[in-house]
Amino acid sequence: MATVRRSSRTRALAAVAATSALALLVGCGGSDDSATGGGKKDGKVVITVGLYGVMGFKETGLLEQYEKENPGVEIKAEIAGDEQTYYTALQTRLAAGKGLKDIQGIEIARAKEIVDTQADKFADFSDVAGTDHFLPWKQSQITTEDGKVLGLGTDIGPMAVCYRKDYFEQAGLPSDRNEVAKLWEGDWKKYVEVGRTFKKDFKGGEVAFMDAASGLFNAMVYGYPEQYYDAKGELIYDKNPAVKDAWNLAADAAEDGLTAKLRQFQPGWDPGLANGTFATAVCPAWMLGHIGEKAGEANKGKWDVAKAPKGANWGGSFLGVVEQSPVKEEAKKLAAWLTAPEQQAHIFEKQGSFPSSQKALESSDVKGLTSEYFNNAPIGEIFGAAAQEIPDKQVLGRKDGTIKDTFSQGLTLIEQQGTARDEAWETTAERIEKAVG
Repeated sequence: MATVRRSSRTRALAAVAATSALALLVGCGGSDDSATGGGKKDGKVVITVGLYGVMGFKETGLLEQYEKENPGVEIKAEIAGDEQTYYTALQTRLAAGKGLKDIQGIEIARAKEIVDTQADKFADFSDVAGTDHFLPWKQSQITTEDGKVLGLGTDIGPMAVCYRKDYFEQAGLPSDRNEVAKLWEGDWKKYVEVGRTFKKDFKGGEVAFMDAASGLFNAMVYGYPEQYYDAKGELIYDKNPAVKDAWNLAADAAEDGLTAKLRQFQPGWDPGLANGTFATAVCPAWMLGHIGEKAGEANKGKWDVAKAPKGANWGGSFLGVVEQSPVKEEAKKLAAWLTAPEQQAHIFEKQGSFPSSQKALESSDVKGLTSEYFNNAPIGEIFGAAAQEIPDKQVLGRKDGTIKDTFSQGLTLIEQQGTARDEAWETTAERIEKAVG
């Protein structure tokens, strides 16, 4: 079996001004904001790529490999540190019609907004050969009603729970991943109940059971076909039982002192991983790389991965090509190659991003993958099974990302400030209404 090497998959969503976002992106590569994309010069095709976080294309050597296999192509990638910074800049550039890259990454929480409001700005992949290997529900998220495919899927986010094996032992709990999964099988309420047992019986000092109430909240809501919007595009977060149930259980965990009062990918979370201040974290596949890097070599083998109580999909991205790109066809060819089954399997092996390609999921390279860092956990098997539990239809809304972030902020009011859950809910609802109009 292969052994995974982990690198960061940061999806931090820090609120920043559009001007800061533009400065960051321009600063990465000194691009000309008056132009769009690359071009053809001195017999070379220059393709520009805009990415965020650690999507794996540069980090695992795929961009360099493509250049070697296609000597007439030069790829210039600019990478923003976090997705919200990146998306703020992308929105500004789409509105201005300049400064865009030939290929632009699109996070799943932005897909609906792109489909509804920016479809004319992106090229159609529906006629590109060899792009019929994706999970059907994945590609449907970036497809317009008239069948225009605005991007190709990179990864998906099947769910598991990452846990400190040594801490579970110190609390008198089972530490074998299969036995751990049985503790909370079928119900997130059981996960919280295990947390209460952990808090009562752990003898190793000040260690919280879970990192963040918002992680639990996200894991729950993304297990349902509808979260914040219905199929008609109407906001339903305030009356959706899935959202209310997730809010209340996350609030229970916060009020019972089961969390480390953190927000994932926000200040304090990385040191929490390094210093071992919490015992579990709800972890989509793409999060493993970040945990492994930030927890560091000192904690190698202490972390393990267990099946989540219920299946869900949290995260995932696409690659789109800008319609006005001067090298549109060459960019579409590169995007198709980067998201091909072989490349998706390669990224999963190197950094843990789980493939959205059905063909890749069926390969032995993916199914048999283990993670040395996570106590040799069979992550191909665990996340492969979790992927089968993802709802076939997931309704996306225009402001899903904004709403998710606002709920995370609302839960920190309970965790960090002791705000009553009803008051925190009202504050969150007011912020959502203001943000989405």
